[in-house]
Amino acid sequence: MKIEHFIAQSEGTWRSMRSGHSLAFQQFDNIISNIKIELLSTKDNEITSLLDYYSNLNSKPISPFRISWEADSDWGEQASETDLASGSSIFIPVPKSNSTGLMIRSLGYAERQKVICNYTLLPNDSLELITEYENSIAEEQIWFASKNVRCRSSIIRISGSSGILQTSFASEIRRMKGSAN
Repeated sequence: MKIEHFIAQSEGTWRSMRSGHSLAFQQFDNIISNIKIELLSTKDNEITSLLDYYSNLNSKPISPFRISWEADSDWGEQASETDLASGSSIFIPVPKSNSTGLMIRSLGYAERQKVICNYTLLPNDSLELITEYENSIAEEQIWFASKNVRCRSSIIRISGSSGILQTSFASEIRRMKGSAN
């Protein structure tokens, strides 16, 4: 599978249930989210602006997309202080080969900043994203259990250490057009 096929397969609206374990805070939470994944044009102003920021890329970017989310956590008001309850992030894949490349992100997963991560499409058709931030490393894996069911897992580690800060697992069901919330 190529990255553009994986992204096309992900396009749509998803209902997500994520369970997370924060080892740093010794807490467990469940988050219900509505997620929208939409393809964007390489000529979109937000895409060209982000590409200008990372002007030293050696390969041609393809299949940019936006992920938007609205979440409800069982941590209540405390969660809104530490996590973004809603927002969006732009992703721009820059392939190096048929199965590897860079992924530009307008907003990182573990640290809220622009970042470039490495992606690998594994032989089992799952997508692995490794992102090195200033203080942490995020390892994410996304795969399809079926055409309309996606799964995601993540581990966030302390940079330069094997210490784990957080783990999570999400199952996502594609919302069909005309379905109720």
